Amino acid sequence: MRTEITKDSFNGQSFYIGIDTHKKSWQVTIMGEQYEHKTMSQNPDPELLAAYLKRNFPGGNYHTVYEAGFSGFGSCRKLNELGLNCIVIHPADVPTSQKEKLQKTDKADSRKLARSLRSNEFNAIHIPDPELEADRALVRQRFRLVKDVARTKNRVKSLLFQFGIPIPDRFTSAQTRHWSKVYINWLKELAIDQQSLRQVIDNYITIGESQRKELLLLNKQVRNLSLTGAYKSNYLLLLSVPGIGLMTAMTILVQIGDIGRFERIDDLCNYIGLVPKMYGSGEKMQAGKMIKRGRKELKIMLIEASWEAIRKDPALMLKFNELSKRMHKNKAIVRIARSILSQSFFRCETLCELGVT
Repeated sequence: MRTEITKDSFNGQSFYIGIDTHKKSWQVTIMGEQYEHKTMSQNPDPELLAAYLKRNFPGGNYHTVYEAGFSGFGSCRKLNELGLNCIVIHPADVPTSQKEKLQKTDKADSRKLARSLRSNEFNAIHIPDPELEADRALVRQRFRLVKDVARTKNRVKSLLFQFGIPIPDRFTSAQTRHWSKVYINWLKELAIDQQSLRQVIDNYITIGESQRKELLLLNKQVRNLSLTGAYKSNYLLLLSVPGIGLMTAMTILVQIGDIGRFERIDDLCNYIGLVPKMYGSGEKMQAGKMIKRGRKELKIMLIEASWEAIRKDPALMLKFNELSKRMHKNKAIVRIARSILSQSFFRCETLCELGVT
């Protein structure tokens, strides 16, 4: 005789769902507290998954997880709205055996996620609200455009070297790096025998000038964003930290979001990636280069801000000089970056405690 499923049949029971996300499909593994129900493929639709769970396991407590990636946080927000408690985790945090590395499949990945979720092995990453995520996208767009501008300039220089065209000594490195008006005019008037090469350089000049106009527009948009109610107080506070300017301040604010979620400055440094690799065995402990994990754009901007800060702030210059006596300058500047980040952390934290946003 078949037992009838009612709306409270699984009341109080927990179900753990691992989702291996792809653009056209999801591989989903559903596990109960003591057993594995099934692994199935479905369309990438949170409502479809919610309907299946509520139809087959009514009254249950649903816990879902997927890896951070191309799909962003939209699915997580939707799953939470539908009553499926969802978290997103860093892909590198998924425990993996050697066999699973050698025989990697979507089914195996979804089972790993569900199994580790059931064992409570995950630390979820922070999910920003949609407004903060959109602001973050704007600041990141500016960061990527700066890199595109640099690539265009470097490609022009590479072409000149390739064809043996020297850059006159009258141009300083700053003029060639920032494409001053006189340098651009020189490039436009440069006598070149090969017609194709002339066209290539002209094309790069057109691309570079267009990118500079776009960059000016983005700078204005980020500046306007910094003066909105969500950022103004903390933005003005961060400007008082040596070396921090408009873009570094806004990158810190949109990338970190709620700074109160970090209990200690060490937690914040780990999030950004301003910590070294460590290897310890017995009595031996070895520190290496900075870890690759973290927020690359924020790490880069903090290092650049640190080089600027030691030129302007006597105290930081003195600290850098002392550090440089016992370590390489590149390691010393990372210590300065941590110092700048520490100042930013405690100033913003004080503002949060005072109830100012």
